[in-house]
Amino acid sequence: MAGGAGRAGRGPEESLCCCEYVARGGERAHLAAALCDCQDLDEGCDRLLTCRSLPPGMLERIADTVSDRFRIPWFTGAVKVNVSLIPPLVLLPVFLHVAALHFLLAFVILTSLPIVVLWYYYLTHRRKEQTLFFLSLSLFSLGYMYYVFLREVVPRGHVHHAQVALLTCGLVLMLVALSRAKRDPGYLPSCTSSDKSPCQGSTELPSRKVLGIANGLQGAAGPGVPSSRVVNGDTKGYSRTPAEGSAEAKEDWCPKCQVVQPARAGHCRLCGRCVRRLDHHCVWINNCVGEQNHQAFILVLSFFLLTAVYGIVLTLNTICRGQATFLALFYCPGVYSDYSSALSFTCVWYCTIVTSGMGYILLIQLLNVSYNVTEREARMALRDNTGRRLLGGLVVDTVFSLPSSDWG
Repeated sequence: MAGGAGRAGRGPEESLCCCEYVARGGERAHLAAALCDCQDLDEGCDRLLTCRSLPPGMLERIADTVSDRFRIPWFTGAVKVNVSLIPPLVLLPVFLHVAALHFLLAFVILTSLPIVVLWYYYLTHRRKEQTLFFLSLSLFSLGYMYYVFLREVVPRGHVHHAQVALLTCGLVLMLVALSRAKRDPGYLPSCTSSDKSPCQGSTELPSRKVLGIANGLQGAAGPGVPSSRVVNGDTKGYSRTPAEGSAEAKEDWCPKCQVVQPARAGHCRLCGRCVRRLDHHCVWINNCVGEQNHQAFILVLSFFLLTAVYGIVLTLNTICRGQATFLALFYCPGVYSDYSSALSFTCVWYCTIVTSGMGYILLIQLLNVSYNVTEREARMALRDNTGRRLLGGLVVDTVFSLPSSDWG
C-alpha cells in the first residue's frame, strides 16, 4: 500500500513528522497505517468470527502489536501511550454514572469494582508484570472525585470557600508527597545497570568475611577490596571483587543484580532491582517502597486518609441535610430522586471503599514501623516460622528485628 511505499527508502534515523514513529522491528511507520499489516489481528478476527480457537501465543502477539501502535502525534514523532492508562479514564466515569441511576445498580457496581481490581492485581502479580493501571486509577479517582465535588456539591452553597481551600491544600500536599514517594526508593548499584565498571571480572560469590557488609558492619577490607561506609547501621559500599564463596555469603548474594545485599535489603522481582530495606512493591504508586521513600509513602497514605474523610463529611452534610454524618452514609432519604445528589452519593460510597482500603494499609504500615519490621521481613518470618502474629494477625513480630532507631 502507499504507506509502505512511503516508508521505503527512508531510514528510521531521519527526522520524524508528528504522525510517524519507529516500530518494534526498527522500521519507519505512520499512524494512518496503524490498522494495516497485522496478520495476527486479521487471523484472530477471522477465527473469532468462524468460532475457531486461537493458537497459543496469538493473544500476546496481538496485545504487543496494539500496545506498540497505540500512539498520539507529537512534534518529534508519534509518542507511545501505555494502554493500561486508558481503562480507568473511560470505565470509572461510566460505572459511577450508571450506578447513580438506581441504588441496586450502585450496589452491584460498587461491590463488583473491588473484586475486579483485586483480580487484575493478582493476575499481574502472578505474571510479574509492571502496569500503570493502578497508578492511573488512583490519580484519576482523585481528580474525578474532586471534579464531582466542585461541580455537584459546592454550587449548593453549603460549603464555604475556606473549606474548599482546605480540601484543595490536602490534595496538593498528598500529590507532593506522592511525587517524593515516586523517587528512587534506595536502589543498589547492580551489574545489570548501564555502569559496568565496578563489575568487571565478578564471576564468583564475594565472601562475607572479606566484604564485612552482610550484617551491616564496618570492617577492614582485604587488598583490592573497597571498604564499605556505614550510614545508620547499614553499609553503603557494595564490592563485587571475586573471593571465595561461603554459605553465609550466598544468603546475601543476589544472582540477578550480581551484588551482595546489605542487611534488610531485598530484590524486587517487578522492578528487577535490589532495594535497601525493601518493604514491598506498591502498585498504587508503581514503585518500590524502601529506605529512601518509606516516610513519603506513609505521608501519602496519611494525607489521602485525612483529605478523603474530610471530603466525604462535607459531601454528606450537603446532600443529606439534617442527618448525622455516619448515619447519612447508610440512610439518606430521597437522595436518588435527584441525579446530581445520586451521583454525589455514589462517589461518596466509592471514596469510602477506597479510603477503607488505604486506611487498612496505613494501619499495617504504622504497626510495622512500631515493631521495626518491614512487610517483606514479615512475610519471610511467616514462611520460615521465625515470627509470630500479634494484634489479631495485623502485625508479625520477627525474631531478627533491629533496634527501632534503624527506621528513618
